[in-house]
Amino acid sequence: MQVILNTDPHVDGRHQMADHLETVVKEALRRFDPQITRVEAHLTDANSQVKTGPDEIHCTLEARLVGLAPVVVKDHADTAHQAIHGAVVKLQRAIDTVLGKHEPRRSASNASALETSDAAIYQQEP
Repeated sequence: MQVILNTDPHVDGRHQMADHLETVVKEALRRFDPQITRVEAHLTDANSQVKTGPDEIHCTLEARLVGLAPVVVKDHADTAHQAIHGAVVKLQRAIDTVLGKHEPRRSASNASALETSDAAIYQQEP
């Protein structure tokens, strides 16, 4: 899985931030590793022009899944680390949902067993 960091000029995009992002993403998405080819992160400072309030860092994560549409989530927080963590948690849930929808729910033997049990229930009713 490839992890790519993109930042605006107002967010720390140094090597240390890229390493932190890669560590957090790979650890959190380890169980999905065979299904993910790439994760792109975009960090931006929403208040870059006006520094009157606290920093509001936006993190957008886009996961490219094998054979499926990309999954995109967003989060914002006071720091880049918090925004990354929040977005990664959302990305875990989103990928789990997408892959769950594309997973076969039951095998052929389970389907026939369920049909047989359904038929038995309907036969018992008057």
